[in-house]
Amino acid sequence: MKFRPATHLVVMVHGSEDDAKALREEVTQVLAPLGLRLSQAKTRVVHLSEGFDFLRFHIRWQQKRGGNKWYVYYFIADRPIRSLKEKIRALTRRTSQVDLKDVLIRINQVAHGWANYFRHAVAKHTFRMLQTFLWHRVAMWVKTMHRWMWKDVRRWLLGPHGTWQPIHADGIELINLGQTPKITRYVYRGNTIPSPWPITAEP
Repeated sequence: MKFRPATHLVVMVHGSEDDAKALREEVTQVLAPLGLRLSQAKTRVVHLSEGFDFLRFHIRWQQKRGGNKWYVYYFIADRPIRSLKEKIRALTRRTSQVDLKDVLIRINQVAHGWANYFRHAVAKHTFRMLQTFLWHRVAMWVKTMHRWMWKDVRRWLLGPHGTWQPIHADGIELINLGQTPKITRYVYRGNTIPSPWPITAEP
């Protein structure tokens, strides 16, 4: 749901789809006197197992791999991943003659801010995928700029023991998204959390 100006809201219901739709009508009535309305194009009623995007995260209820329990996970949505790739492509256009050091500084700024925002998500494989994309994008740009062959790239980046070294220029290294620090997420504690609204037995 989106309100003007750029306000987002998620309403979660422990009930059926009809319950959710009824609550949506109540929300509409509450907002109307305030001069606010729900965006028809962006307001959806979905089951949590289908998932939904919110503040660039994709939130979904699914079964944990290797177990029988179900949890709510939050992943990185598709759109911000595409957006980051487009920014990297713009900074590494094959015809660009910008100094490599300046490009690495800008890429590191963009990628670091992006990773810092999304590091709370379930994103280990996404970060690794993006690191591979980033490395190849910069390497191929440098290769084109210098009119190198692939053997020249290997000579530049292969270390003395045959291991790949970080892409670098004048003391600046390309960020490694695959090494984004892991965040300890909220641990589910179920009914061990005391409730201020104790359930009382029916008379």
